[in-house]
Amino acid sequence: QVQLVESGGGLVQAGGSLRLSCAASGRTASRFVMGWFRQAPGKEREFVAAIDWNTEITYYADSVKGRSSISRDNAKNTVYLQMNSLKPEDTAVYYCAAGLRAWSKRANKRAYPDWGQGTQVTVSS
Repeated sequence: QVQLVESGGGLVQAGGSLRLSCAASGRTASRFVMGWFRQAPGKEREFVAAIDWNTEITYYADSVKGRSSISRDNAKNTVYLQMNSLKPEDTAVYYCAAGLRAWSKRANKRAYPDWGQGTQVTVSS
C-alpha cells in the first residue's frame, strides 16, 4: 500500500490559482498511474486529472482541461495539480489517488486502491 498526503488547498477568489500537492510514500510500484479526483457536497466523486508516473503522459477531465496541469517530481515522490482560472464550481474536496496499473482505467475512481484524506478547495465568486 502507498500512503498519500495532500496539501495546498484553501480559499481563493474566482480567477485565482492554486497548486495542490500529493506526497506519496510506501510501495513505489503503486505509482504507475496517479490521479486527482474531487467531490463537491451532495455530488459523487469525479475525475479531474491523471498522470502516468513513468511516461508522464497526462489526461484531463473536460471541465478542467486548459485550466489545469498535472505533473510529478520523481525525486520528491510528489504529484502536483496546478489549477488556474478557478471558478466557484471548482469548489470541492480534492483527493489524490494511486495504485492503478492500467492507464485505460485512469478516469475510473473504483480502479484506484489507494487514496489520500483530501484537501478542501473553496472558490469564492
